[in-house]
Amino acid sequence: MVLLTILAGLMPSFLLVGLGGMVRERLKPDAWVGLDRLNFEILFPALLFHAAASRSVDIGRALAIGPGVWMILTLGLVAGYAARRFGPARFLDFAGAWQTAWRFNTALGFVAVGTLSGPDAATMAVVAGLAVPVANVFAVGVLSRGGKLGAAATARRIALNPFLLASLGGVVVGLSGWQIPGPVMAPIAMLAQAAIPVALVSIGATMDWRALTRLDAFSAILCGVKLMLLPGATLALCLALSVDSTLAAMLVAFAALPPATASHVLAAGFGADRVLVATVVAQGTLLAALTLPLWLWLAEAVL
Repeated sequence: MVLLTILAGLMPSFLLVGLGGMVRERLKPDAWVGLDRLNFEILFPALLFHAAASRSVDIGRALAIGPGVWMILTLGLVAGYAARRFGPARFLDFAGAWQTAWRFNTALGFVAVGTLSGPDAATMAVVAGLAVPVANVFAVGVLSRGGKLGAAATARRIALNPFLLASLGGVVVGLSGWQIPGPVMAPIAMLAQAAIPVALVSIGATMDWRALTRLDAFSAILCGVKLMLLPGATLALCLALSVDSTLAAMLVAFAALPPATASHVLAAGFGADRVLVATVVAQGTLLAALTLPLWLWLAEAVL
């Protein structure tokens, strides 16, 4: 019964992804790229900021979430390197795909949390606020090693990431207890409401739906790390340490998310193989349609 409830909660999002695949030809490729840019620069930062800033954030909760989130990301970084021997010869191309082992799809994170009985959007915003900077440090770091970006340029890319600025800003406001005036928060809330549906339609429109036919040892390892190893290890550790059920469910849901759809954009910016990264992201997203509901069900049933 719980699994059916979770599937019912995820179904509207999967249908929006499917809708994107159906209408992809209605817009030119550049239009979809522009839509992704709008989401990255404005809509999702508004969602992250609004979710965290509109509720009071317990500092003890934030401190409890941080170590778990950072351990998940680090495990993805370390375990994902196992795919190196099966990947492209050029390290930069490998690094572009490697990031899919730990970077996460924030849009589906908010969708997944909505199907759980414990965690809420504010908790997901705190998770994103703590995870985005570390995930970006890892991604930009490995891509910089394969490219020619200097330390100053690397630090600037990390510090100016819109997700980082918005999520950290929202967490700071939430921790401070300061109430932003309604007329100021209202337009932010309107932008936030558009973020998830726009992101889901765009995912469907830009995703290669035939990507699973090109699944090989390299991409299978990366997808296996992201979709199976991370949530499995997180669930086992939470059970072993008797972690609070709400926090544990949030961490498992976070660990089970598919790769970030913007991974190929970052990879292309460094000169890595954009098509390779986009293929791995598509494979992870399609496989997550099967794995994510199961991990959410386990999180509800076991924790």
